[in-house]
Amino acid sequence: MIVDDETDVCLTIKVVLEGNGFKVDTFVDPTLALENFKSSRYDLLILDIKMPVMNGFQLYAQMKKIDINITALFLTALTDLQEYEAFKKEVFPKEGQRHIIQKPIENEDMLVRINAII
Repeated sequence: MIVDDETDVCLTIKVVLEGNGFKVDTFVDPTLALENFKSSRYDLLILDIKMPVMNGFQLYAQMKKIDINITALFLTALTDLQEYEAFKKEVFPKEGQRHIIQKPIENEDMLVRINAII
């Protein structure tokens, strides 16, 4: 599942992933993504950090309540993640930066990270 409030980002990542054999659902609204999230349906969430209504870390925390085994890769255009430090530590205290990828995204880097995570 990809959740990013930028339609073009969702579409681009979806095309790359589907071209590499993944099945992908995309959402530009985190609330709608949460409403459609089902346990054991997804191997990985790809979530933008900065979105309206709820950020990617908040969305992940809500989805984690539905499926404790779900894993996420967070996308960000931010260079300073200071305002999200508390969420980051709560969401994946042992994982560090491995689960955050900086936009613009290099397709090969994203695929390497996804395959390492799943």
